[in-house]
Amino acid sequence: MAQKTFHYFAYGSNMLTRRLKAPDRAPSAEFVDTGYVARRQLTFDKLSRRDGSGKCDAEETGNETDRVYGVIFEIKCSHKAALDTAEGCGKGYELETVEVITKHGTVRARTYIATRKERALRPYHWYKALVVAGAVEHDLPKSYVEWLRVFESKEDPHADRRAENEAILVAG
Repeated sequence: MAQKTFHYFAYGSNMLTRRLKAPDRAPSAEFVDTGYVARRQLTFDKLSRRDGSGKCDAEETGNETDRVYGVIFEIKCSHKAALDTAEGCGKGYELETVEVITKHGTVRARTYIATRKERALRPYHWYKALVVAGAVEHDLPKSYVEWLRVFESKEDPHADRRAENEAILVAG
């Protein structure tokens, strides 16, 4: 029998449920648990193919104490293609299977790992705010949320794009 759903590990702006459940992403997404992937660190140096800013990556470090926290969602397989498109799978991100450590055990989940990176990139303020809002929504560790809050970001020079994305933050 064909699999009908898959586990997805969101660690960037898709942690915010209302962003992930957008019609052009994964409207079937349902919260499963929170957790972390070991031996990785969160960076904002994935080159955005749309706006040239920095987006999140779960960069492999090999250091046992490094962790990228995030949210596991269950998504219908019929929404995978739309999520792949929204995330730029094959155009800056590649799909990987990771082991997510939760309070309830280890869960295998799919996630997107950056293939196009530039160390000097910074996220736009609105993008970082989406990441922080998702971390707060799902009660990720306070020290991790604070680390996200102080990460350097920059103003988006395109007012329409900025307003459109900031609207996601106040929708609800």
